[in-house]
Amino acid sequence: MTRRVAVTGMGIVSSYGCGFGRFWNGLAAGQGAIRPISSVPATGLRFSNGAEAVDFSASDHFSGKDADLLDRFAQLAAVAAREAVTDAGLELTSELREQTAVVLGCCSGGKATEEDQFRNVWVRGGQRMSPLTIPRAMGSAATSRVSLEHGFTGPAYTVSTACASANHAIGQAFWLVRNGAAEVAVTGGSEAPFSPGFLMGWDSLRVVSPDTCRPFSRDRRGLILGEGAAMLVLEPLERAVARGARIWGEIAGFGMSSDAEHLTHPSALGASRAMTRALADAGQLPEAIGYVNAHGTGTVSNDKTESAAIRMAFGAHASNLQVSATKSMHGHALGAAGAIEAVATLATLKHGVVPPTANFNEADRDPECDLDVVPNRPRMVQHEWALSNSFAFGGLNAVLVFRAH
Repeated sequence: MTRRVAVTGMGIVSSYGCGFGRFWNGLAAGQGAIRPISSVPATGLRFSNGAEAVDFSASDHFSGKDADLLDRFAQLAAVAAREAVTDAGLELTSELREQTAVVLGCCSGGKATEEDQFRNVWVRGGQRMSPLTIPRAMGSAATSRVSLEHGFTGPAYTVSTACASANHAIGQAFWLVRNGAAEVAVTGGSEAPFSPGFLMGWDSLRVVSPDTCRPFSRDRRGLILGEGAAMLVLEPLERAVARGARIWGEIAGFGMSSDAEHLTHPSALGASRAMTRALADAGQLPEAIGYVNAHGTGTVSNDKTESAAIRMAFGAHASNLQVSATKSMHGHALGAAGAIEAVATLATLKHGVVPPTANFNEADRDPECDLDVVPNRPRMVQHEWALSNSFAFGGLNAVLVFRAH
C-alpha cells in the first residue's frame, strides 16, 4: 500500500515567538530574529549573538509540577505539538490514537539539565543529583511527552543524527504513513542549546559567527545558533480531503545518504546523492523543483559544498532554482533545524512567498556559490515543488521533497 501524504497541521516555537503566525510573518518579510544572547552569560565566547526563543516561558504553558518534569527542549516540543494537533483539527478517537505515530528529531537532548546537575555536584559541592536528571535529559523525553499528552500509542521514537535529526524523523514518519504502518504521524524536532558548557563546545569548533549569519556571501563567518521546535501532522491525502481538512501541502519524497568521508567537512557527492534519492522517491525529475530551502549554515565549507552538490544533483536546471537559507533569520536550531525549515518550505508553497537569504553582501558574491540565493528580499513566486536540505556533522544527509496542494 502506497498513499500520498498530506500535512494538515503545523506548530512552531522559534526565535520569533510562539506560533506559526509570528514565525511566518517575520520570515516572509525578511526580518531576522538574531539578537544578543540573554539567557546565559556569553562571557569568554568568541560570539555573543543567538536566535533564542526569548518569549517562551514554561509557566505560560505548564503547571509547576509538569514544568519540573521537563527540560526546555521537551517543553518547546510539547507546545509546538499542541499547536500542530489543534491546527490539524483531528477527531482523536481511541482507535486513531492507537494508529498515530510520534517521530521526533533531537541533536543534544537536555543539556541545560545535565549542566545544572553536574554543576550542583562539582561546583556547589552537592552530594547527589536530582532523580529527574535522566528523565529530563534523555533525548527521547520530547517524544514521550508528546505521546503522553495526546494519548498516542502507535510507534514512537526519537532520531538523533546531529543537524539532520528532524529531516530524518520527518522522512521516516512520512514513510510510516505512506506505507500504512501508521494512519497519522506527529513529527518534527526540538532543540534548546543555550547552556554555558554546550556553547563553549561550539565556540571551540570556531564555526559560530562573531556577528551574524551570511549564507552564501563571500564574507560569511559562520553559523548562528538557534533554538525552538516545529511539528507537523501527517495523514493520507485521501483521508484529509474526505474530512475537509485544510492541507498545507504534501510530503512527496525522502532521501538519505552518508558521506562516509569526514567527520566535520561535508561532501558534495554525499549531499547530491541524498537530493537525487529524494527526487527518485518522489518520482520527479530535477526540472520539477522550483525552490530549495538550503541547509545554508553560513560556514565557509558548507555553503560552497552545498552549492556544488545542488549543481551536481540538478545539472543545468540549478541555474533556474531559487535557493534560500532561512537560517540567516531564525538561526541554526541543530536537531530542530529541518523541522523549522519544513514549516518554512510548506508555507512558501502555500502562500507563494519565497523567504530570502538575509544579511547577504551583494557587493561581495562568492563565485563558488553561484546560485540564485534570493538575496535579502522575499519574492512573490508560486512554486509547485520544493526541496529542503539537511546535512549533518558525520556526513549524515537527509532531504525532503514537498508539493503544493
